[in-house]
Amino acid sequence: MAQSIVKEFTKGLWKENAPFRVVLGLCPVLAVTKTVENGIGMGLATTFVLVFSNFFVSIFRNFIPSKVRIACYIVIIATFVTIVELLMQAFTYPLFLKLGIFIPLIVVNCLVLGRSEAFAGKNPPHYAVADGLGMGIGFTLSLTVLSAVREILGSGTLTFYETPIQLFGPDFQPFTFMVEAPGAFVGLGLLLCIMNLIESK
Repeated sequence: MAQSIVKEFTKGLWKENAPFRVVLGLCPVLAVTKTVENGIGMGLATTFVLVFSNFFVSIFRNFIPSKVRIACYIVIIATFVTIVELLMQAFTYPLFLKLGIFIPLIVVNCLVLGRSEAFAGKNPPHYAVADGLGMGIGFTLSLTVLSAVREILGSGTLTFYETPIQLFGPDFQPFTFMVEAPGAFVGLGLLLCIMNLIESK
Protein backbone atom coordinates (compact mmCIF):
# COMPACT_ATOMS: atom_id res chain seq x y z
CA MET A 1 0.00 0.00 0.00
CA ALA A 2 2.82 2.42 0.88
CA GLN A 3 4.37 1.83 -2.54
CA SER A 4 1.06 2.66 -4.26
CA ILE A 5 0.71 5.87 -2.24
CA VAL A 6 4.24 6.90 -3.24
CA LYS A 7 3.42 6.12 -6.88
CA GLU A 8 0.28 8.28 -6.78
CA PHE A 9 2.22 11.10 -5.15
CA THR A 10 5.25 11.09 -7.47
CA LYS A 11 3.37 10.88 -10.78
CA GLY A 12 2.34 14.54 -10.50
CA LEU A 13 5.94 15.67 -10.04
CA TRP A 14 7.09 14.55 -13.50
CA LYS A 15 5.23 11.83 -15.41
CA GLU A 16 1.83 13.56 -15.25
CA ASN A 17 2.97 17.08 -14.38
CA ALA A 18 -0.06 19.23 -15.16
CA PRO A 19 1.38 22.21 -17.09
CA PHE A 20 4.39 20.55 -18.74
CA ARG A 21 3.29 16.97 -19.41
CA VAL A 22 -0.51 16.89 -19.74
CA VAL A 23 -0.85 20.65 -20.45
CA LEU A 24 -3.63 21.40 -17.94
CA GLY A 25 -4.35 24.50 -15.86
CA LEU A 26 -2.54 26.84 -18.26
CA CYS A 27 -4.61 29.96 -17.55
CA PRO A 28 -2.94 30.74 -14.18
CA VAL A 29 0.37 29.34 -15.44
CA LEU A 30 0.49 31.99 -18.14
CA ALA A 31 -1.22 34.80 -16.27
CA VAL A 32 0.38 35.00 -12.82
CA THR A 33 4.00 33.98 -13.44
CA LYS A 34 5.52 37.45 -13.75
CA THR A 35 7.24 37.02 -10.37
CA VAL A 36 8.36 34.03 -8.32
CA GLU A 37 6.24 35.22 -5.40
CA ASN A 38 3.10 35.08 -7.54
CA GLY A 39 3.96 31.64 -8.89
CA ILE A 40 4.56 30.13 -5.47
CA GLY A 41 1.43 31.77 -4.02
CA MET A 42 -0.82 30.53 -6.80
CA GLY A 43 0.72 27.06 -6.66
CA LEU A 44 0.23 26.72 -2.90
CA ALA A 45 -3.36 27.96 -3.11
CA THR A 46 -4.12 25.41 -5.83
CA THR A 47 -2.40 22.65 -3.85
CA PHE A 48 -4.57 23.39 -0.80
CA VAL A 49 -7.72 23.17 -2.90
CA LEU A 50 -6.53 20.01 -4.67
CA VAL A 51 -5.73 18.11 -1.49
CA PHE A 52 -8.91 18.93 0.40
CA SER A 53 -11.30 18.70 -2.55
CA ASN A 54 -9.81 15.31 -3.51
CA PHE A 55 -10.20 14.12 0.07
CA PHE A 56 -13.86 15.09 0.39
CA VAL A 57 -14.80 13.97 -3.12
CA SER A 58 -13.29 10.58 -2.29
CA ILE A 59 -15.13 10.38 1.03
CA PHE A 60 -18.50 11.17 -0.55
CA ARG A 61 -17.95 9.32 -3.84
CA ASN A 62 -20.36 6.50 -2.94
CA PHE A 63 -23.10 8.93 -1.89
CA ILE A 64 -23.01 11.32 -4.85
CA PRO A 65 -25.43 10.35 -7.68
CA SER A 66 -23.52 10.01 -10.96
CA LYS A 67 -25.89 12.37 -12.81
CA VAL A 68 -25.03 15.31 -10.54
CA ARG A 69 -21.44 14.42 -9.65
CA ILE A 70 -19.85 17.33 -11.56
CA ALA A 71 -22.10 19.87 -9.84
CA CYS A 72 -21.30 18.30 -6.46
CA TYR A 73 -17.59 18.32 -7.20
CA ILE A 74 -17.75 22.02 -8.10
CA VAL A 75 -19.56 22.81 -4.82
CA ILE A 76 -16.84 20.98 -2.86
CA ILE A 77 -14.06 22.72 -4.80
CA ALA A 78 -15.72 26.13 -4.45
CA THR A 79 -15.91 25.64 -0.68
CA PHE A 80 -12.15 25.25 -0.39
CA VAL A 81 -11.46 28.03 -2.89
CA THR A 82 -13.51 30.32 -0.64
CA ILE A 83 -11.48 29.19 2.39
CA VAL A 84 -8.22 29.91 0.52
CA GLU A 85 -9.51 33.30 -0.55
CA LEU A 86 -10.43 34.26 3.03
CA LEU A 87 -7.11 32.99 4.40
CA MET A 88 -5.15 34.98 1.81
CA GLN A 89 -7.16 38.11 2.55
CA ALA A 90 -6.40 37.66 6.25
CA PHE A 91 -2.70 36.76 6.11
CA THR A 92 -1.25 37.63 2.66
CA TYR A 93 -3.40 40.50 1.47
CA PRO A 94 -0.83 42.11 -0.91
CA LEU A 95 -0.35 38.75 -2.65
CA PHE A 96 -4.12 38.27 -2.78
CA LEU A 97 -4.43 41.62 -4.58
CA LYS A 98 -1.74 40.62 -7.09
CA LEU A 99 -3.35 37.27 -7.92
CA GLY A 100 -6.77 38.90 -8.14
CA ILE A 101 -9.44 37.05 -10.11
CA PHE A 102 -7.23 33.99 -10.57
CA ILE A 103 -7.88 32.82 -6.99
CA PRO A 104 -11.68 32.46 -7.49
CA LEU A 105 -10.99 30.94 -10.91
CA ILE A 106 -9.37 27.92 -9.22
CA VAL A 107 -12.98 26.65 -9.03
CA VAL A 108 -12.98 26.07 -12.79
CA ASN A 109 -9.34 25.09 -13.13
CA CYS A 110 -9.42 21.95 -15.28
CA LEU A 111 -6.60 20.43 -13.20
CA VAL A 112 -8.64 20.54 -9.97
CA LEU A 113 -11.92 19.40 -11.50
CA GLY A 114 -10.11 16.84 -13.63
CA ARG A 115 -8.46 15.17 -10.62
CA SER A 116 -11.82 15.03 -8.82
CA GLU A 117 -13.49 13.40 -11.81
CA ALA A 118 -10.68 11.15 -13.03
CA PHE A 119 -9.16 10.04 -9.73
CA ALA A 120 -10.70 11.13 -6.42
CA GLY A 121 -14.20 10.04 -7.44
CA LYS A 122 -12.93 6.49 -8.05
CA ASN A 123 -10.35 5.90 -5.32
CA PRO A 124 -10.15 5.79 -1.50
CA PRO A 125 -9.19 8.93 0.47
CA HIS A 126 -5.53 8.08 1.17
CA TYR A 127 -4.84 7.66 -2.56
CA ALA A 128 -6.86 10.77 -3.38
CA VAL A 129 -4.86 12.88 -0.91
CA ALA A 130 -1.54 11.53 -2.26
CA ASP A 131 -2.69 12.30 -5.80
CA GLY A 132 -3.81 15.83 -4.90
CA LEU A 133 -0.62 16.58 -2.97
CA GLY A 134 1.64 15.30 -5.75
CA MET A 135 -0.27 17.13 -8.47
CA GLY A 136 -0.31 20.31 -6.38
CA ILE A 137 3.41 20.25 -5.61
CA GLY A 138 4.19 19.51 -9.27
CA PHE A 139 1.97 22.43 -10.29
CA THR A 140 3.67 24.73 -7.75
CA LEU A 141 7.14 23.73 -8.93
CA SER A 142 6.12 24.33 -12.55
CA LEU A 143 4.80 27.81 -11.78
CA THR A 144 7.91 28.61 -9.74
CA VAL A 145 10.31 27.55 -12.49
CA LEU A 146 8.40 29.41 -15.22
CA SER A 147 8.05 32.55 -13.10
CA ALA A 148 11.77 32.44 -12.20
CA VAL A 149 12.75 32.22 -15.86
CA ARG A 150 10.40 35.07 -16.79
CA GLU A 151 11.37 37.32 -13.89
CA ILE A 152 15.12 36.78 -14.18
CA LEU A 153 15.16 37.45 -17.93
CA GLY A 154 12.48 40.11 -17.91
CA SER A 155 13.42 42.10 -14.80
CA GLY A 156 16.75 40.78 -13.55
CA THR A 157 15.22 40.09 -10.13
CA LEU A 158 13.69 37.42 -7.92
CA THR A 159 10.81 38.63 -5.73
CA PHE A 160 10.03 37.21 -2.28
CA TYR A 161 7.83 38.83 0.40
CA GLU A 162 7.31 41.96 -1.69
CA THR A 163 11.10 42.44 -1.97
CA PRO A 164 12.76 42.22 -5.40
CA ILE A 165 16.29 40.83 -5.14
CA GLN A 166 18.57 42.29 -7.84
CA LEU A 167 20.60 39.54 -9.50
CA PHE A 168 22.64 41.60 -11.95
CA GLY A 169 24.56 44.85 -11.98
CA PRO A 170 23.31 48.28 -13.07
CA ASP A 171 24.35 47.64 -16.68
CA PHE A 172 21.94 44.74 -17.10
CA GLN A 173 19.33 45.38 -19.79
CA PRO A 174 16.23 43.30 -18.99
CA PHE A 175 14.48 41.43 -21.76
CA THR A 176 11.11 43.00 -20.89
CA PHE A 177 9.32 40.89 -23.50
CA MET A 178 9.46 37.99 -21.03
CA VAL A 179 7.24 39.69 -18.43
CA GLU A 180 4.61 40.54 -21.04
CA ALA A 181 1.83 38.18 -22.11
CA PRO A 182 3.67 36.81 -25.20
CA GLY A 183 6.70 36.07 -23.00
CA ALA A 184 4.59 33.66 -20.96
CA PHE A 185 3.91 31.59 -24.07
CA VAL A 186 7.55 31.69 -25.14
CA GLY A 187 8.74 30.70 -21.65
CA LEU A 188 6.22 27.86 -21.45
CA GLY A 189 7.21 26.64 -24.92
CA LEU A 190 10.91 26.62 -24.02
CA LEU A 191 10.29 24.68 -20.81
CA LEU A 192 8.05 22.20 -22.64
CA CYS A 193 10.85 21.72 -25.16
CA ILE A 194 13.43 21.12 -22.40
CA MET A 195 11.16 18.59 -20.65
CA ASN A 196 10.52 16.74 -23.91
CA LEU A 197 14.26 16.61 -24.60
CA ILE A 198 14.94 15.25 -21.12
CA GLU A 199 12.15 12.69 -21.53
CA SER A 200 13.49 11.55 -24.91
CA LYS A 201 16.91 10.91 -23.38
